[in-house]
Amino acid sequence: MAKQPRILAGETAAITGGARGIGRVTAKALLAQGMRVAIGDVDADAAVATAAELGPSAVGLPLDVTDRSSFAAFLAAAERELGPIDVLVNNAGIMPLGAFVEEDDATAHRIIDINLHGVITGMKLALPSMIARRRGHVVNIASQAGKYGFPGGATYCASKAAVINLSRAVRKELRGTGVELSLISPVAVNTELGLGLVEPRQRLFRKVEPQEVADAIVQTLRVPSFDVHVPSQLAISERVSALLPLSLQEGFSRVMKADAVLGQADSSARAGYELRAARSEPGLLDESEQRQLASSAGGPAPAEDEGAPGES
Repeated sequence: MAKQPRILAGETAAITGGARGIGRVTAKALLAQGMRVAIGDVDADAAVATAAELGPSAVGLPLDVTDRSSFAAFLAAAERELGPIDVLVNNAGIMPLGAFVEEDDATAHRIIDINLHGVITGMKLALPSMIARRRGHVVNIASQAGKYGFPGGATYCASKAAVINLSRAVRKELRGTGVELSLISPVAVNTELGLGLVEPRQRLFRKVEPQEVADAIVQTLRVPSFDVHVPSQLAISERVSALLPLSLQEGFSRVMKADAVLGQADSSARAGYELRAARSEPGLLDESEQRQLASSAGGPAPAEDEGAPGES
């Protein structure tokens, strides 16, 4: 017998990196389902502005996912404003690109802190109350990059691969608790994070729109599923690829230009985003870079927005 779709109206969701990109579109989609939504972002002004635009059932709050006390304060404020958290969407992420051997250590640490430790911290803070109530749903935004690994974004791919296996392990620990956990793995998404990426030859791996990711999130909240691909046909591609020797997998990747997606990205098209990603840790920028950031971005802007790939 097919599962009866869950009614989301009246429930409360908290979204990290929710001011822009996938986070913003997901907030709008959940509000359309009758949910209340807390939008957390490192750019508190943007979070407040986004919530104001989306309506009275949304609230914008400051959130630095790398700071446990900030994350705890975000969830506590969301509960005070909207009620107990039924859904946590771990969406915040950054994707600086470049050759692995040229990547500075501060950038690598920042990628792991936001993309992986932010997810770990969010789950550790949100799950206890969900388990106590025997209800709740955590959605972690991963990426197809975490399933295959692409040159030009090695540390980003590693962070998303870690989120995938973290989610698999925690899901097993949650069995029988009444709490659901889902993993959303998109290809490149048409947001700021996906600027300048090379289009692969295979249309199946085309860049998707944020709405497609938001729709997948809504669907898995209504009818829970663990491993969700965006687009959904990629589930078949993954199964087929797993049957092939690594040499054939890599050969196919080269022929389809999948290896070029991150490795040959247009650096000029990504310049503004790369600076904004660095702005998520102001200490990574010298004074001239901070001026360049302000000029290119038209003022301060956040990096904690899993726009694409998603996959982040």
